[in-house]
Amino acid sequence: MKMKEIIELSTDELLTKRRDLRQESLHLRLQQQSGQLEQPSRLRSLRRDVARIETALSQRAKQTEKK
Repeated sequence: MKMKEIIELSTDELLTKRRDLRQESLHLRLQQQSGQLEQPSRLRSLRRDVARIETALSQRAKQTEKK
């Protein structure tokens, strides 16, 4: 997910997306522990997507504080 796509989403959508990505990350980590993970690179991309969403949310929070 690109940063441009993330910025276009509403705050509620971002919170939902973050929850879903964290849930998927949990499932992938469980698969990794049991040796069933087919795409180890997916974990890395999920972590980065969550970080991008967190960044967008914190930027929005700072903007609302300034107003």
